[in-house]
Amino acid sequence: MFAYTVRRLLQMIPLLFAASVVIFTLLALQPGDPLDELRQQNPRITAEQLEQLRRAYGLDQPIYVRYFKWLGRALQGDFGQSRTYATPAAQIIFAERLPRTLVLSGAALLLALLVAIPVGIFSAVRQYSAADYIITFLSFVGFSMPIFFLGILLLFLFAFWLPEQIPGFPKFPVQSVSDLQWYQVQTGEVSFFQYIGDWAFKLILPVLALSTIQMASWTRYMRASLLEVLNQDYIRTARAKGLGERVVLYKHALRNALIPIITLVGLAIPGVFGGAVITETIFSYPGMGRAILDSLIDKDYNVAMAALAFLAMLTALFNLLADLMYAVVDPRIRYS
Repeated sequence: MFAYTVRRLLQMIPLLFAASVVIFTLLALQPGDPLDELRQQNPRITAEQLEQLRRAYGLDQPIYVRYFKWLGRALQGDFGQSRTYATPAAQIIFAERLPRTLVLSGAALLLALLVAIPVGIFSAVRQYSAADYIITFLSFVGFSMPIFFLGILLLFLFAFWLPEQIPGFPKFPVQSVSDLQWYQVQTGEVSFFQYIGDWAFKLILPVLALSTIQMASWTRYMRASLLEVLNQDYIRTARAKGLGERVVLYKHALRNALIPIITLVGLAIPGVFGGAVITETIFSYPGMGRAILDSLIDKDYNVAMAALAFLAMLTALFNLLADLMYAVVDPRIRYS
């Protein structure tokens, strides 16, 4: 397995190189340039001054020259300066925004797994029962509901309508925890535990919105995969040998049924970061997804490249981890 892992890691190098070329080219080919906003904010700026700024930013050079200059700096850990925040792009993405997105996305992914796998198993074991039909119906509803609509619906219900209709019902906040509240912790105005409690309370709605679609999808996949495995010959053989139903289900059937789920979860982890763009925007959550959207709107290319290249690396890495997990859950799979 070691040789297979090394070979796959080496194959990731040209893949990530191609992905970075595509991302950089698409960003560079966007209509307009970073100087458009400067023109609007300062109508008195002269053409000579704009040309000086264009040369300073390297916008007068061909795309391929700008790309290889960016690549050379990126390989040294320098993703350039953010034009919007006047700070290094790596600091904005990896030090400030990524930890917040990891908390949000990690909680959503964990919640989706903890609900989807047991519910999918229950639905498969109780096939064609009333509970199975209810779970199937709710799964289709959750899977077909756009996340932006679900987020707005949750905000309307828990932040506005229910607190007005039910006296004493907790009003969920619209705004997320801000940097000002962390400053209050450092200055002693608010205790650390109050800050953590407030942060956890404000994460409930975005975590619920982000996990619902994955939860519905994985429930359906878990049910279908387990039903397919339960009809295999070796399962009938295990039952004919007199093994208990729980042993047949959890020792023999479940491990093989989890293989498609491992693939989905491995590929969904980078997708959760990408899906957080919409969720973080709706709930005003200052994470990496919100930084990607803001950088694309403001044409802050260094921040956008740092974030999107990181997502491309996550996709390749978790694809590899999903392949390696096959050998863990299925003894028939060996990498040599």
